[in-house]
Amino acid sequence: MKRLIRGALFGLFLATTVHAAIDTYEFKDEAERERYRTLTEELRCPKCQNQNIADSNAPIAMDLRQEIFRMLDEGRSNEQIVDYLVARYGDFVRYKPPVNAKTFLLWYGPAGLLALGFGVLAVILVRRRRVENAPTSNTLSEAERERLAKLLDKKDS
Repeated sequence: MKRLIRGALFGLFLATTVHAAIDTYEFKDEAERERYRTLTEELRCPKCQNQNIADSNAPIAMDLRQEIFRMLDEGRSNEQIVDYLVARYGDFVRYKPPVNAKTFLLWYGPAGLLALGFGVLAVILVRRRRVENAPTSNTLSEAERERLAKLLDKKDS
C-alpha cells in the first residue's frame, strides 16, 4: 500500500513539473539579458491583455519571447523590435501607447468624462439652490384656509 501511495505521489510530482515551461536562452552578455528582460516586461501579451510577455504563459507570449530573442541575437535595437511588434499587433502591445489620432480618446477620454461629470454635478447643484432660494408662497389665502378647515372637520367626524 505504501508503494502505491509513493508511486502516486511521485507521478503527481512529475505531472506538475512537466507543465512548467521555462524559457532558457543563452545571451552574449549581461547587457543583452537585461535588454531582453526589459523588452518582455514592457510589452503586453496580445492574448492576456493585462499581463506582460514575460509573465504570460500563453502560446503567443512564448512565441513573442522567442521572436524578441531572435531579433536581439540579430543585433536589432529596442526601437526596431518594438516597431516590429507594433506593426504586427498594433499599439495595444505597448503599455504606454504614443499620443496620436488613434489613441487620443484613450489618453484624454477619462479626463473628458471626469470634466463632464463635474459639469453635470455643477448644473444639478445650481438648479437645486435656485429652487431652495426661490420665494415660495407658503401662506394660504382666506378662502383656501376656510376650505381646508372644512375638509379637516369632515375628516375628524
